[in-house]
Amino acid sequence: MSEYILEARNLTKCFKGFTAVDDLSLEVEKGTIHALIGPNGAGKTTCFNLLTKFLSPTSGEIYFRGKDITRATAAQIANMGIVRSFQISAIFPHMTVLENVRVGLQKSVGSTFHFWKSEASLHHLNDRAMEILSEVGLDVFSETLAVHLPYGRKRALEFAATLAMDPVLMLLDEPTQGMGHEDVDRVTALIRKVASGRTVLMVEHNMSVVEGLCDRITVLQRGAVLAEGTYAEVSTNQQVMQAYMGVETALDA
Repeated sequence: MSEYILEARNLTKCFKGFTAVDDLSLEVEKGTIHALIGPNGAGKTTCFNLLTKFLSPTSGEIYFRGKDITRATAAQIANMGIVRSFQISAIFPHMTVLENVRVGLQKSVGSTFHFWKSEASLHHLNDRAMEILSEVGLDVFSETLAVHLPYGRKRALEFAATLAMDPVLMLLDEPTQGMGHEDVDRVTALIRKVASGRTVLMVEHNMSVVEGLCDRITVLQRGAVLAEGTYAEVSTNQQVMQAYMGVETALDA
């Protein structure tokens, strides 16, 4: 039997009569990269917000490692190892790259965020911070102010801050949005690298990225699961192609 690290069972979210997520069930297998895709308005963001506890479901249940987390808070699930890129994507622009990662490390070692602590008192975190920066290719930028990084490098810093939180499950919301081809290729390679030994659930519009990265794909339409499978399976599914404006090549666009 497959080991599912995250499960949603009959998840529903209604807003004043509008059903944004409709009886959705989802299983994310441990150690995989799983994508949520769908046309605009399909319910992807609402689903992500439910899974990461930014919203409470109208009905349904959410399980992490077999434990019911339906009533848990965002802070509680972060402490369990569920980290969403959106939660810590607001990097501190006037802190150095190294200092940004150290903020996440303070949390991972059981400390609160002490911005007022002296530089010397945080030196014990520097070695681990540099290891993380090296993992995402930012070690040479360690003393650079985050505000001066190019856009693609800022996204890499967000990944570094995510890794500093020691995630078991990483949820990435549109990680390549707004990027040119060079940055998309760099971030795609970075996701593949940091996913080693972890589980990733991502929302992504770029189907080339999804095809190249993801082990399994769940397609949403009107808040419900339309199809699920490998890229080869969903990209040739007639219902999926119709959902994407009825164009047979839409998933490759």
